[in-house]
Amino acid sequence: MALVENRKARFHFDLLENFEAGLELLGFEVKALRKGQGSLDGAHVIVRGGEAYLVGMHIPPFQEANTPKDYDTRRTRRLLLSKKEIIALGDAEGTKGLTVVPLSVYNKNSKLKLSVAIARGKTHGDKRESIKRREADREAQRALRGGA
Repeated sequence: MALVENRKARFHFDLLENFEAGLELLGFEVKALRKGQGSLDGAHVIVRGGEAYLVGMHIPPFQEANTPKDYDTRRTRRLLLSKKEIIALGDAEGTKGLTVVPLSVYNKNSKLKLSVAIARGKTHGDKRESIKRREADREAQRALRGGA
């Protein structure tokens, strides 16, 4: 079960390869995410100096009064990945037409994990095809429910 999800990612991108990464977070950020607060809209992953970072994820303070005054809700957060995975993400980031997008934050054995994917952006026509396919599936489900 995802705590925070990037719903638009599957619509805007063709997902090629998925990875699971740990997140380096502060204590109150973990509490906020477990409560379902936060947003992955506009977030992306960059690889610099042999390390991967999550840029643009919004995590609001869990309790305003107990949060440091200089806390930045969209600060850059380090991802915990193996060297092989970091190299794969770095190669994808350097390839024209590919990007690395975060998909969701979820619990796994009391640890917070981030699902990231190497993705290729969809064209306008591809997006229209996705909408048509989704509408056809909905119509088929309605027909099955109505006929049963």
